Amino acid sequence: MKFRSLASVAALALAGVAAAGTAEARDQIRIVGSSTVYPFTTAVAEQFARAGLGKAPVVESTGTGGGMKLFCAGVGTDHPDATNASRRIKKSEFEDCRKNGVTDIIELKVGFDGLTVANSKAGPDFDLTKEQLFLALAKEVPGPDGKLVPNPYRSWSDIDKTLPNEKIEVLGPPPTSGTRDSFLELVMEPGAEKVLADLKKSNPNAFAVAWKTIREDGAYIDAGENDNLIVQKLDANPQAVGIFGYSFLEENAAKIKGAKIDGVAPNFDTIAEGEYSVSRPLYVYFKKQHIGVVPGLDKFIAEYVSEKALGEDGYLSRKGLVPLPADELARVREDVKEQKPLSADAGL
Repeated sequence: MKFRSLASVAALALAGVAAAGTAEARDQIRIVGSSTVYPFTTAVAEQFARAGLGKAPVVESTGTGGGMKLFCAGVGTDHPDATNASRRIKKSEFEDCRKNGVTDIIELKVGFDGLTVANSKAGPDFDLTKEQLFLALAKEVPGPDGKLVPNPYRSWSDIDKTLPNEKIEVLGPPPTSGTRDSFLELVMEPGAEKVLADLKKSNPNAFAVAWKTIREDGAYIDAGENDNLIVQKLDANPQAVGIFGYSFLEENAAKIKGAKIDGVAPNFDTIAEGEYSVSRPLYVYFKKQHIGVVPGLDKFIAEYVSEKALGEDGYLSRKGLVPLPADELARVREDVKEQKPLSADAGL
């Protein structure tokens, strides 16, 4: 029995050496997460490689929720080094990370993005309110007697005669997407507050279900995590409308146009100045425990927060990222430079 015990210890020691060898073998940074943040992180990865700082990192578009699951699954080179996120990490995700040994997370807030509702330039112009968007996309809406009924609206003009007489056909992100989370919180919830004010007072739980539940009758189409694919579909179908981040609207301005929401059009200035209400911060999360294990991770982070990347005239702003105010960017840079880990009491 004693011999078997010693043999087991020896086997574990050898396994540890093998694991360390695997850690040293990976010489390429791996990043997962949000499709919205993907083009920005990809641009940094390309610059990182061009500058000779290391191999170009592998950046995968898995969606914010999917990226968080991969990121929080554990520490070590079998797991991603970073994840892009089009919303802040949730408390439940942070706790899941800690449970799996991911205890030191560096949060990088990279800038702002406007969540856009867009369609082909060959299609009609849209000037929508959040209330109208809720009525177009909620699974249940108030009927004639005020009680919730399955959504009866088939065309935009059914909701309001001033809207285009076009079929409601919206291509949008799946439940795993941070863009979906943001759309629910920034559009559907405030829209529902106007439509279902009484329900919110009388039954908050039923109200929450109402604004969080998107219709499933074909009017809303889960278009996956590839925002470029949504743009292609809009270009091919002028009657359809898509939901994605502002950078994709800017990059494809020759083909598509953004709808006004509550009277304000999405553009760089309206998002930067806070006039466009459907805007959100974007993030990248890094594992501090992987710095010094995966070669170049510290240099990649430094490139991301550099003036040439995140500055007002940096290459990321030219790709559609709305930069942070100078004082906030200075704080972010200082925290990242110090490799300050995110704490449980950070208001998640």
